[in-house]
Amino acid sequence: MSKENSNPAEKIFGSKTRTKLLNLFFSNLDKSYYVREITRVIEEQINSVRRELLNLESVGIIKNDTYDNKVYYSANLKHPYAHALTEIFSKKVDTTKDKDVRKSSWDEYIKPVKNYLAALLITNRVPGQEGVDMLIIGNDKTKKLTHWAEVIEKKQGKPMNYAILSQDDFLYRKSVRDRFVLEILDMDVSEIIDPDKIIKE
Repeated sequence: MSKENSNPAEKIFGSKTRTKLLNLFFSNLDKSYYVREITRVIEEQINSVRRELLNLESVGIIKNDTYDNKVYYSANLKHPYAHALTEIFSKKVDTTKDKDVRKSSWDEYIKPVKNYLAALLITNRVPGQEGVDMLIIGNDKTKKLTHWAEVIEKKQGKPMNYAILSQDDFLYRKSVRDRFVLEILDMDVSEIIDPDKIIKE
């Protein structure tokens, strides 16, 4: 392969498969994938994928969780290089300093309920851990948010724990230091959509 045709990222990260894996995980921070799904998405041989997954996991850049007898891999957002890798591979460029108002990977998901949703918090809960995967704050009088959460659960392809609170209920619980709400806010968070600073006022 000539220098003109080579991929600079491959030179930096060592292999085409590794580069594709890093791009997959760090441009989809809210998702996890099992091995055969990964091979289909990045179009690489399973042996190569397994080898690079082991390499990336050995240095802590990715993590895995087992659910329904399948091992799911995802980006390890606690790794010291996680932010830098996200900057390199993210499909959506953060042009602001405020994380809460940046272009979110969940923006497309929330379009159907944007008039009902006040805030959304997505956690990195692992299977078996206490807590929720989604804290949904908004108006659910017509069960619009409940139906939306069920659709999101199907899209994720695995059961999700979620809680739906009205804005008033959430703010009250937060003000009295309700244990349920405080435990959610203390979880490892992968995404917050909070334009009116309800969660982090």
